[in-house]
This record gives sequence, structure tokens and C-alpha cells, in this order.
Amino acid sequence: MKRPSERVIVLLIAAIQFINILEFMIVMPLGPDFARSLAIPTNQLGLIAGSYTFAGAVSGIIGSFFLDRFDRRIALAFAMAGLVAATALGGLAVNFETLLGARVLAGVFGGPATSLALAIVSDVIPVERRGRALATVMTAFSVASIFGVPIALEVAHVFDWRAPFFAVSAMGLLTSAGALWLLPPMKLHFRAAGMPRASAREIFFRPLPLLAFAAMTCMMISAFLLIPSIPPYVVFNLGYQGEAWLTDWVAGLGMDYQFSTLGPLYMIGGLASLALMQVCGRLTDRIGATAMSWAGAFLMAFVVYAGFVNYQPWLSVMGFFVGFMGSGSLRGVPSRTLDSRIPRPQERAGFMSAQSAVQHISLALAAVSSSFILYELPDKSLAGVELAGWLSIAFALAMPLFITLIERRLRRRDAALLAQGQVAGAGAAVNVALASPRS
Repeated sequence: MKRPSERVIVLLIAAIQFINILEFMIVMPLGPDFARSLAIPTNQLGLIAGSYTFAGAVSGIIGSFFLDRFDRRIALAFAMAGLVAATALGGLAVNFETLLGARVLAGVFGGPATSLALAIVSDVIPVERRGRALATVMTAFSVASIFGVPIALEVAHVFDWRAPFFAVSAMGLLTSAGALWLLPPMKLHFRAAGMPRASAREIFFRPLPLLAFAAMTCMMISAFLLIPSIPPYVVFNLGYQGEAWLTDWVAGLGMDYQFSTLGPLYMIGGLASLALMQVCGRLTDRIGATAMSWAGAFLMAFVVYAGFVNYQPWLSVMGFFVGFMGSGSLRGVPSRTLDSRIPRPQERAGFMSAQSAVQHISLALAAVSSSFILYELPDKSLAGVELAGWLSIAFALAMPLFITLIERRLRRRDAALLAQGQVAGAGAAVNVALASPRS
């Protein structure tokens, strides 16, 4: 069978990421529906979402010890098959316990699936084109936000809350088959097996991985200190009532349709993020990750200050929300691009799995911290937003400091390896960056 092109592989990995992200994102919007159906108290809905995050963190840590021992194609197909089964079991849940168990199982397989997908992109795409490729893969989040979740909610409205679980499971089955059929054997990281394999301690505690974990922690905490509170904040604190111009524009087309309050906000914000992500991928390849991460940090600091700490009426809700979403693209793409260069090929899936665990733990930590910082007033508005905003700004500005240190270390390491003749050519199909165990 002819080896697929880089573009086909990247698009397939993006489809896998879309399924993985959508499977996670549809759960909370469907919460009120399955809470009524399964007699689940609403104060326990957080456990349904948190169970996935916790399981993903644990599986990420465990997976870092052994994922690099397998053909990435087979391992990815296995992880996706497990995710497909867990998602279908969620649709078959009959009570709180069975749904909780299904979500834990989904996290167990979803975490490694993400790590393996990113490792495959890093294996196949040379460094000089990797930023653009990873930007394409990361658009899965925006596409899931713009199209996936709204369509899933409409499917639930027409049928019932179980239907989206089955639909996502069916799509996951197709992508799993695609991974087995289209991807070539992914064993090239075995070629480095003769080199000294770093122990788990070295993977977790070498300077470069530690810096990458710190950057990921800052990125996730800065965002998720605020993300869960954005809907109630804009509605009850700022009195946001939606985009009237959009309703008027649709009326001018002769259609009588009333948009939801938050739907257009997320759709337009997601579209802006989607467009910016592609630009960011190209700029990361051209000017480097450090410059892009500083741009994202300053943009986020500005929109958080003007939107949360000291709200400026001249900056519309749509304006600061689009800026908030865009700052995520400016920070996420360079971070993922550098992450792909840190591990040696025979450690790549293990490192990505450990990074996934850090991501899940940071997300959970930020969400829990936010629940302690913010509290609801009698009029349903949120207090404590200013403090959450300042903390978000602090973590956002700390992230590019770690990115700067990472990029400097990588340049020194690659220069030393080039001098030793150990780095594969820039045009190689697989970037065999033979990192020093001390890096």
C-alpha cells in the first residue's frame, strides 16, 4: 500500500483529536438532560466531568512508562477502540454509578490516545513544518466548539441525551478504522532503541521536561481559572444579552430566528481562534516559539485585565472573548511545537503521555481553585473575579519565561548534536532528534 502523504496523516490525526475532544466537551452541556433521566443530583454533575480528568491524568502517568514500546499505529487504534467502547457505554448508562464508570473508562483511553496522536505527528513531520502541522491538529478544539457541540445538542433535542454518545462512538469507530488502514507502521522510533533509554525518572525530571511541564501548568491554570466562570460572569455581572446585530441581520434576510445568548459568542470566538491558529502555526515555524508565546501572554494579560479585573465598557463582551480565545492559540501552538522537539524518538509517546497527565492535573487544580476564589452573590453575579483575573495574568506572563528557557536549551542541544553529526537532515521524513539524557 502506498505511504500516505504528510497532509493525509495530519488530517487523520486532527480527526482523531476532534473525536477525543468532542467526546469530552459534550458531557457537561448534556448534564441537565441525563441528570433528569438518571435521577442524578445536579451537585454531582461535576463528578461526572472530573472523573474523566482524573482518569486521564492517572493513565497519562502510567502510559509514560510503556507507550513507546509499541507500534504507534496499533497503540493508537487500541486506545481509540477503548474510547469508542467507553463512549457507547456512557450512552447505555442506567444510573449515576454506571455513567461515572463509563467516564472513568473514557479518561483511561482518551489520555493515551491524545499522547499517541501528537507523537505520530512529531515522528512524521520534520521540525521546519511541524508548527503548521500541529496548528492543524489543534484546530480540532475550535471545530468541536463551533460545530460539534451545537450539533450534538441538536441531536439530543431531536432524539434524547443518549444519541450524541452513540453518534460520537460511531464516528470514533470510523477514525479507528482509518488509523489502521491509512497509517503506515509506526516503528521508526524503535531504530533508536540501541541508544540508552532514559528511565522514567529522567523523563520526568530532566531540565527540559520539567520546564515543559511548568509551561503547560501555567498555560492551563491561567485559562481555566476563568473559563468555567465565563458564562455566568458575562450574563449576570456584565448583563450580556447576546448579539442583537446578529438577530437583526438574520431578520433582514427574511428569517425569523432568535439566537441563544451565548451560542453566537462561542461560535464567533471559535471561528476567530480557528483562523488565528493557522496563522500562528506558520509564524511559529518562521519566527520561533518564544516570540509567539510572549505575544499570546501579552494579549491574554490585556483582555483579562480589561475584561475581568477592571472591565472597560468600550471593550465589548464579544471583543474580549475573541481576544481571550485568540490568546489561547498564540500560546498553545508554540508550546506544542517545542514539546515535540524535547524527547528522543524512543521516548516521545512516553513524554507526551506525561505532558497529558500534567495538563489534566493542572486543569483540575485550576477548576478547584476557581471554586474557592469565586462565590455567588444573591443576584447570581460572581464575586472574587478580580482576584481570579490577577492570578490568571500572573500565570499567563510566567509561561513565556519557561518557553524562552526551553527554546534556548533546545538550540544549544541541537547545535552540539549537529557538531557531532547526530541530527538527521532537516528534510528527513522522521526527525530523529537524539536528545542528550541531561537535556
